[in-house]
Amino acid sequence: MKRGLVIMIGGLFLLAPLTSGAFSSEHPGCGGDCKECHTLEKKDAEKILKKILPAGSLLDVKLSPVGGLWQLDVEAEGKRGSLYLDFSRKHLINGQIISLEAGKVNFSKISLNEALVMGQKTAKKKIVVFTDPDCPFCKKLHEEIKQVLAKRTDVAFYVIPYPLPMHKDAYKKVQSILCGKSIELLDDAFSGKALPEPVCPNEQVEKNIALAKELGFNGTPTLVRDDGTVLSGYRPAEQLSEWIDEK
Repeated sequence: MKRGLVIMIGGLFLLAPLTSGAFSSEHPGCGGDCKECHTLEKKDAEKILKKILPAGSLLDVKLSPVGGLWQLDVEAEGKRGSLYLDFSRKHLINGQIISLEAGKVNFSKISLNEALVMGQKTAKKKIVVFTDPDCPFCKKLHEEIKQVLAKRTDVAFYVIPYPLPMHKDAYKKVQSILCGKSIELLDDAFSGKALPEPVCPNEQVEKNIALAKELGFNGTPTLVRDDGTVLSGYRPAEQLSEWIDEK
């Protein structure tokens, strides 16, 4: 009997069959160092990937942040993403892993000097937003932020452009936005307009990427309140405003 599995990488949907008896190991997970009792060679992971994503290429294999899963970093049609394979090798999962335990970060690690500011810098409440110009949910959140600012003067949003590796054009767009230090260029990017060629080094882009990785952020949009509380994903203006005021 065959089962169907839907995989999405950066907007790419694929439907491919998996044979239920194709894999053998039945271990659901482990404690301690999982590598002591579980291994996955890259060549074996490539064979599994080819069953599901024939045109894809495997970039790396490593333990995922969640016990019992391998993380397969893959590329298909110029877009990159991660799939997760359980230790039984019977289930392949697509999606972002968000740690519920990592609800707070050290806000002092975030430098606001190079961030793009929406609102007044004198505002009492500061919200940091990690955003990607090619992320559709970032685009939606961007408009909701404008609605919040239309009603409130006590909040400022510090936008840190962060290009995700799965969006192949985002890096250059972020570099252009940072060169211009312009919210207007971010608006243009979200509107699908062409941006000017970058006229500065990519140093700040790399700093933003390094910061996001240090904080454990692998998706956008991600917001951080000035008390270090993290919110992942899009929220409409009313919910966003409520979250800002939460204690």
